[in-house]
Amino acid sequence: MNDRSRSSSPNFSLGGRPRKKGTPASSSSSLRMSGDETILPLPPSEANKRPRTWRSGYSAVLDIGSTKITCLIGRGEINGGLRVVGCGWRRSDGIRNGAITDLHKAETAIRATVGQAEMMAERTIDRVVVNLSCGHPASRLFNVRWPVGGRVVTEADIRRVVTEGRVQATVEGRDVVHTLPIDFTVDDTENVADPRGHLCETLKARLHIIDAASTALLNLETVLSRAELKLEALVSSPMASGLSVLDADERELGTTVIEMGGGTTSLAVFGEGQILHTAQIGVGGLHVTRDIARGLSTSLENAERLKTVYGSADLASDVEDELLTVELLGNDVPQFEQISRAQLGRIIRPRMEETLELVREKLDGAGLGNAASGRIVLTGGASLLDGMRPLAERILGSPAAKGRHGPAFTRSVRLGRPKHILGLPEKTAAAAGFATAAGLLSWAASAERPFGDVEFREAPPSGFLQKLVAFIRERV
Repeated sequence: MNDRSRSSSPNFSLGGRPRKKGTPASSSSSLRMSGDETILPLPPSEANKRPRTWRSGYSAVLDIGSTKITCLIGRGEINGGLRVVGCGWRRSDGIRNGAITDLHKAETAIRATVGQAEMMAERTIDRVVVNLSCGHPASRLFNVRWPVGGRVVTEADIRRVVTEGRVQATVEGRDVVHTLPIDFTVDDTENVADPRGHLCETLKARLHIIDAASTALLNLETVLSRAELKLEALVSSPMASGLSVLDADERELGTTVIEMGGGTTSLAVFGEGQILHTAQIGVGGLHVTRDIARGLSTSLENAERLKTVYGSADLASDVEDELLTVELLGNDVPQFEQISRAQLGRIIRPRMEETLELVREKLDGAGLGNAASGRIVLTGGASLLDGMRPLAERILGSPAAKGRHGPAFTRSVRLGRPKHILGLPEKTAAAAGFATAAGLLSWAASAERPFGDVEFREAPPSGFLQKLVAFIRERV
């Protein structure tokens, strides 16, 4: 039924007037009766009906992690879908805790991964969008004011506000990666998404700025250059994961994405349709593997297999008698020992509890109120460990302290998988371990930068006078 026929229905009261006695109630769930008044529901958002617009051509992304490197090549489709045409992934080498530690090994691994994706896509690439996990990324909020003087706000005013925010965020030895406007205030009007065209005396902006260590970023560019690739853009890893695993309503109402990788665990808090905070913890799935190898005197390869096949972060009581065979390390003749599955779980659980406790400290210390007190979405390879969800529900899902602006909320927890992307290999890239790569591709292929990320590239001056002014500014 279209909107015209719905509004002309005799049972549909536009003025909210009481329904006449004897009039049959509508079978539609869109109308509810409260006493004698009809409650008129809001129409659905038109924004959710519009297909997403994509850039023309193909996009390529590279997810450089501590356990694996992934390359995806894809393009947006006319119907709003996003399709992968080439995928490559292999074990990382020369990467530790998200940072490049061996340029030669990292270059070799990247070349092999990209080559695999190129072969599948039947095309070559020379530019990639890469995840930001190196350089100890930091997240800060800034409130910036800019005098407009009673005229119309222009694009230039917005760029000046952004420039001022970047100046305030400048820290020696660190480079700004993302400048994300959360909202603007036009004089006394708050929560303005786009202030262009508004008349005002003063323009204010809330900016979320993410930066990272300059030397780490230079090393990343160096290894990409050696692999004959150009860095097109850097994207925060948890932000990319959020694009991949969250719905629009989850980003609006307040959701925290926890991306549990091999060397690090990163988190991003979403609210008001924006990304409000990010943080990174230097603990991940590889630390669990090393704990098992040390605790059972076995190799890292055997420890990883035990963790993946038999490991659990929250063991049930019926696994105490289940026995596992472990090959011991450092013997000329292979020697084996039997342990219970419960013993393996007792090695895994403390590390996972520590990780989640650190995440909780980050969330409670973020100062974001209800935005950081809502839903929790776990993703990343380490989130696939059996028992992670119930453990996270106990540690992260307890009621948060009552905030100044509302009641306490209980955090619910779910597992996140990549959404709205076609062509991912079944049972591999469709799993949570590929959420960041899928989000990177969504970011790279999008015609508009998600979350209003400002790409700070000044247009070159045109005309003799503008060039002269630019020349003087650079040298004064």
